[in-house]
Amino acid sequence: MPVHGSKSEKPDAAVLHRRDAYDLLGVSRNSTDQEIKSAYRKLALKYHPDKNANDPKAAEMFKEVTFSYTILSDPEKRRQYDAAGFEAVETESQELELDLSSLGTVNTMFAALFSKLGVPIKTAVSATVLEEALNGVVTVHPLPLGIPISKKVEKQCAHFYSVMISEEETQGGFVCRVHSPDKSKFKLLYFDREETGGLNLALQEESTKVGKVTSAGMYFLGFPVYRLEQTLNSMISAKDPDAAFFKKLDGFQPCEIIELKAGTHVFAVYGDNFFKSASYTMEVFSAASFSEEKENLRAVEAQILTKRVEMSKFETEYREVLAQFTEMTSRYTQEMQVIDDLLKQRNEIHASYTTSPPVKRSRNRIRGLVRESKEDSQIRERKSTRDRPKKKKWFNIHLKVDKRKSC
Repeated sequence: MPVHGSKSEKPDAAVLHRRDAYDLLGVSRNSTDQEIKSAYRKLALKYHPDKNANDPKAAEMFKEVTFSYTILSDPEKRRQYDAAGFEAVETESQELELDLSSLGTVNTMFAALFSKLGVPIKTAVSATVLEEALNGVVTVHPLPLGIPISKKVEKQCAHFYSVMISEEETQGGFVCRVHSPDKSKFKLLYFDREETGGLNLALQEESTKVGKVTSAGMYFLGFPVYRLEQTLNSMISAKDPDAAFFKKLDGFQPCEIIELKAGTHVFAVYGDNFFKSASYTMEVFSAASFSEEKENLRAVEAQILTKRVEMSKFETEYREVLAQFTEMTSRYTQEMQVIDDLLKQRNEIHASYTTSPPVKRSRNRIRGLVRESKEDSQIRERKSTRDRPKKKKWFNIHLKVDKRKSC
């Protein structure tokens, strides 16, 4: 069992009473990512502030559940937690998902401003949408294979679609892709059907900018397909750009679902914009005719996995060389300063080898010389002014007029 105490002599009461992350989510230590994610979403929906506005205990429970999930959903943080408990996890860097539907207008404006400035803000699907889906009260539209549709979904709302997949189509693989020509922010969702008939969120993909559009996709191809999650904290990236580079591939993790069985499956497009609706084009199709693309995808992702291992080793070498370089540049600066000081002392010693008495000038003498030089310059200016020939002005010129000629 991991140790939950603090390193200080008087540990914080909140740390002492913090429950084990696995126990809190109701999962085992060997649970898969999908099981952890499913357990978290059910608890988050149960204790969400929207449903428990006047219950402070529920609010604290929601924070604790979210905090535990941020640890167990990150492979590196989960490994650290399994080894040494909460002490090994940097609590300051935990990222929480914001439910924009629960924010006021002012807070939403601040969130939109930070997002425009490049601060990554993780957003959650509205609790209202999840609850309606779980209760089976959402409208689900049929979506045929191979026929793209274009729609607009309102902010913090979702459009649900059902897709029929045959046994033959499952053999060749299945793809669902959504893109937005006007770069709207959205989420692509996949839901499992509950025994009660409701829908439980199982997968979600965030839209990302790809060229002139935003895009998200889910690929069920019969072999492990990977996703790239951007989980780096912006403040850490700003402090250490090198860390952001070396951690870039840490979020490259396998998707939870490899293939879909024959039957009806439900997808949804969730509007994740701050103030306006999100336009999108959605298409679902069989990947049977994309055999070359599938092989290329497997090959490229295999290279990325190899590169991720190489980068881990390269980071150690880079840090060592960088430390040596920093030490050398620091010594270079120090040695340069020492040499300059020694040469200065040498010049002063050379200058001291003389028999002539040193010239000492008092301050009064210097001030007198300055005053005399100013007076001399003023006298020279007055003399130069007197010596200049006087020019006749136009109104002093004598004009001779012949009175005999008429005008």
